[in-house]
Amino acid sequence: MDSILVQKLVFSVLGGLGIFLLGMRYMSDGLQIIAGPSLRRLIATVTDNRLLACCTGILVTCLVQSSSVSTVMTVGLVNSGVMALNQAIGVILGANIGTTITGWVLALKIGKYGLPILGVAGFVFLFSKNEKWKYIGMSIMGIGMVFFGLEIMKNGVKVIKQIDEFKQAFTYFDANTYFGVLKCAFIGCVLTVLVQSSSATLGITIALASQGVIDFDSAAALVLGENIGTTITAYLASIGSGENAKRAAYFHIIFNLIGVLWITSIFRIYIPFIESISEWFFSIDDIRKTSIGADGETEYPNVTKAIACVHTIFNVANVLIFLPFTTFFGEQLTKYVKVGSDYVKDRHTKLPTNHGDTPMAALEMVTHEIHVMCETTKEMFPMLEKVIKDPDDNKKLIKELFEKEEEMDHYQKEITVFLTELLSEARSQDDVELAKHQLRVSDEYESVSDYMIDITKLCLRLKDDQKYFNEELIEGITSMHALVEKYFIELSEYDDHILLTEEQFSKLKETSESVTTHFRSLRSDHWDRLANTNVNPLVITSYSDVLQSYRKIKNHLLNIVEVQAGLK
Repeated sequence: MDSILVQKLVFSVLGGLGIFLLGMRYMSDGLQIIAGPSLRRLIATVTDNRLLACCTGILVTCLVQSSSVSTVMTVGLVNSGVMALNQAIGVILGANIGTTITGWVLALKIGKYGLPILGVAGFVFLFSKNEKWKYIGMSIMGIGMVFFGLEIMKNGVKVIKQIDEFKQAFTYFDANTYFGVLKCAFIGCVLTVLVQSSSATLGITIALASQGVIDFDSAAALVLGENIGTTITAYLASIGSGENAKRAAYFHIIFNLIGVLWITSIFRIYIPFIESISEWFFSIDDIRKTSIGADGETEYPNVTKAIACVHTIFNVANVLIFLPFTTFFGEQLTKYVKVGSDYVKDRHTKLPTNHGDTPMAALEMVTHEIHVMCETTKEMFPMLEKVIKDPDDNKKLIKELFEKEEEMDHYQKEITVFLTELLSEARSQDDVELAKHQLRVSDEYESVSDYMIDITKLCLRLKDDQKYFNEELIEGITSMHALVEKYFIELSEYDDHILLTEEQFSKLKETSESVTTHFRSLRSDHWDRLANTNVNPLVITSYSDVLQSYRKIKNHLLNIVEVQAGLK
């Protein structure tokens, strides 16, 4: 065995693969940052309509250029409750179609331009002052690296034909028999599991097939196996998550496993069908056509498009078969998949322990958890009003109020930890600003719950001393309570994903001022009342403290309004 040729092979494949993977990462990260707001809106609008959910999966995967990223994102979103299981299944189906675009990108005959594309885009990325252009440059730089890395791998694997031992080894993996098809699919699966990227193994497959190291049939079988291997990423993301996250990950495995099993069973029919489709729709006259490269080596110029066609037809056909049965699979997975021993039970939020490579999905998860805090606050308002009116007969409600306030503390703490870690890695200024806003809003809601408990404690202190607010004082407190609750409900009705308009902000600001005016009126009436009646000092101070607490609740709600208006 020629050591120089082996060294050239190893160095070329390792170097080319590394550049290819880094290019995919840069392209995905750049596109995520550029399309972040659009992606968040897409995620937020996913419905139970299986077709719309599938279309969302296609769009998201095309934008981020990675089915692993979109499926991991989906697993996290379904775990946090942003998506229902049936919605997630639809998105996963779409992601499997969306990922096929990578093959068609690689089929573009611009490999020799990868290096200049990389160089020009690198200058844009390094020297651009505008953030949007900076990340556009990053995405294009990633595309250049993908093609440059693929060219290096193609040139590197040529030497395999000159090394007898390697040529002999590759003869064991051909798809001339059904067992051979399964062997190739297994190799494709294992490779994808090892490198954690179906795009990378697709690139390796294209490099081998385009240089004639493996034939088209073997390349097609490898691609089928790569579809199974890519499911490992979503499965790993589901470890330690809740039931629905595991169900979504298992569906991804079932989808690809069943698809590969039925396609491999008709492999001898499938390959001629691909050849016909390639000729009809993609103008590929002969998949196995050869040409002589600049270095005199035999090449297969049409095989890249044919491999992309294999990948696309497999996933489209599989989605068409599965799409009518999304509800069935959702029901069966719900029935049989339960929380495992690895589930983290001591967490109050459903935020993942890590946010992976999808900050926009992480921020959407936080938005959902803040909405949970908002709903908890909404539940606490009527409970508090009943406690104020009659603390003696509402012991159960008092206990629930304290439990909810403690829950709000945990929510705020977990959101803070999660966002602090995200801020240390966030690449987009928009993501940084949104994370800061979410930190502020979660803190404000937690403060609101604190003041509700302060009011509850004031009522309990009076009860312990056998002192109570009279009807006139109760009327004043409940009127203040009603105004603050109305203000909160007005605020909670606005969409978290859209900044408040100037008109909406003015309306909420006006309501805030009316609460302040009413507070001052009640306080003035109280001082007038003290001049004419004899009131217990504890009742006097408690009444004033209750009104002040409501005013502070209003102030915290106003802070949220200002954040949602983009003023803080």
